[in-house]
Amino acid sequence: MKRLTVVARLHGYPPDHNAGAEWMTHSMLRALVARGHDVRVHLFRRSSFWGRYELQGVQVWPASVASRSAGALGAVADVVISHLEGVPFAKEAATRGGVPVISVCHNTHEQTFEEASGVDLAVYNSQWMREAAEAFYADAQHAPPARSLVVRPPVYAEDYRTTPGDRVTLINLNENKGARLFWELARHMPDVQFLGVRGSYGDQIVQRLQNVEVLAHIPGSGMRDQVYARTRVLLAPSEYESWGRVAAEASASGIPVLAHPTPGLTECLGGAGALLDRDRPDNWEKALRRLLSEPGAWDTASSAARARSRELDPAAELDAWCDAVEEVAR
Repeated sequence: MKRLTVVARLHGYPPDHNAGAEWMTHSMLRALVARGHDVRVHLFRRSSFWGRYELQGVQVWPASVASRSAGALGAVADVVISHLEGVPFAKEAATRGGVPVISVCHNTHEQTFEEASGVDLAVYNSQWMREAAEAFYADAQHAPPARSLVVRPPVYAEDYRTTPGDRVTLINLNENKGARLFWELARHMPDVQFLGVRGSYGDQIVQRLQNVEVLAHIPGSGMRDQVYARTRVLLAPSEYESWGRVAAEASASGIPVLAHPTPGLTECLGGAGALLDRDRPDNWEKALRRLLSEPGAWDTASSAARARSRELDPAAELDAWCDAVEEVAR
């Protein structure tokens, strides 16, 4: 296979920890770099970086120097990749350059599937998302992608593995992530120490309680030492979650996860952890009390989490991803 020039049009880089879409795409681009391809990211939002730079082999053009026209972007690429709001521009660039286009899909919103219509390859972050996409395209109003692939958000366990701490933790204190439940549990469990981590998006719900410590937003490179090394149990009471990357990250250290049963979190946990209705706080308190005080309960849950982490090893899916990129670029 010849060395490809892969151009991704994204809105932010380096990826922000609480923007799981960016971390997933970055891991996929890193895999292409490891295959020997020339991987470039052109940003379309302003950032604090003004000159070109490199991140783990991925070359990055900030918005100040990136290609601003679809024709210019398509002219330098063998394949164009984008996600979220960048997909329409990427499709135009690919058309002008006469090259294939790939859409990385991170949610089941109708707009996501509309924008991925007709692309050469759509990548879904879960099996349930691919099934939702197939149902969407079945109505024949939009052309389906030429082919599709499932790549679960890659988590390299060694990047997150640590010795768990003693806190009950929620990452991203916004309404969707379950911040109100977090604060309610903390009020009802004053003898338990809680840890809240501000997120990079959404209105953050922050209160003052003696048994709660709130951290500022933590970049991905600091999550292991500043968050997971202090966490005994991770809460994931999201109302909507297409996957739930933090659950997979915590599992690398054998940290049990209590989660609301969204399809994404259910698939992510794969039987490990506990699924609880976020509107039933009493059940969450009971589950926490059991994990924190019942002999053997935490150890059993921790073993299940570690086993699930091993099942989520991303190597095979990243190989399949690289194979697919090379095939559509022929």
